[in-house]
Amino acid sequence: MSETLPEYDLFAIRYAMRNAQRRDHFIGGDPHEGPMPMDYFLWVAKSPERTFVIDCGFTKEVADKRKRTFLRDPIDALKLVGVDADDVKDVIISHLHYDHVGNFHRFPVAQFHLQEPEMHYATGRYMRYPRLSHSFEVEDICGIVRLNFQQRVLFYNSSAELAPGISVHLAGGHSAGLQFVRVHTRRGWVVLAIDVSHFYENMESNRPFPTAFHVGQMLEGFDALRALAPSPAHIVPGHDPLVMSRYPAPSSDLEGIVVRLDVPPSTS
Repeated sequence: MSETLPEYDLFAIRYAMRNAQRRDHFIGGDPHEGPMPMDYFLWVAKSPERTFVIDCGFTKEVADKRKRTFLRDPIDALKLVGVDADDVKDVIISHLHYDHVGNFHRFPVAQFHLQEPEMHYATGRYMRYPRLSHSFEVEDICGIVRLNFQQRVLFYNSSAELAPGISVHLAGGHSAGLQFVRVHTRRGWVVLAIDVSHFYENMESNRPFPTAFHVGQMLEGFDALRALAPSPAHIVPGHDPLVMSRYPAPSSDLEGIVVRLDVPPSTS
């Protein structure tokens, strides 16, 4: 008899946003110009046995520097779903762009899970090109290097099961070592696309986001999301404000801040 997989509670926490236009989110722009704001999230998967924090956002200082609207401290916001960063033992870093790794230093005992190609990319020859390096903060990268010397980074080179019901999957494309995360929940497997698809529309229209290392891998990434999800409704994009309207808040006081991804989305 096969072992029953744990069912994780799965949350998205919205901590920042920026006003943007449709042309900002598709390679080649978009013929239907208009507003298309972007949200910034981190995610939490919790079971009685284990908690994973997935990405850790950026700081207020970086928000000011990059002209993002900082809504709340993402690490303090973990407490809204019963998680204290001081106790977190596992942090999955999807990739090393500024908005996914900026608070690494706020997890004093965590092991960090990262694809090895991402470390090579962020410290390698391509960082001499501003078109690629602009999405990284140098101090974040140096910090992850230091954590590696402290034996606190676990590296992968493809798909890997981190624990029963939690797996990571190398996609590349947007960044050389971008990974997405698959989580087993009460509604089955949920695929956190993260930046494999910033918006629902990127994947649905097969039009990648403009920040690109390898466009072909970005397109294949959409296929990989679909292959690992039971249905399109089980794929959650990484920056789409629609996530906040399609999924319910855990309680009325968390409306607009936290949503549950372990229940089906609304169809409206």
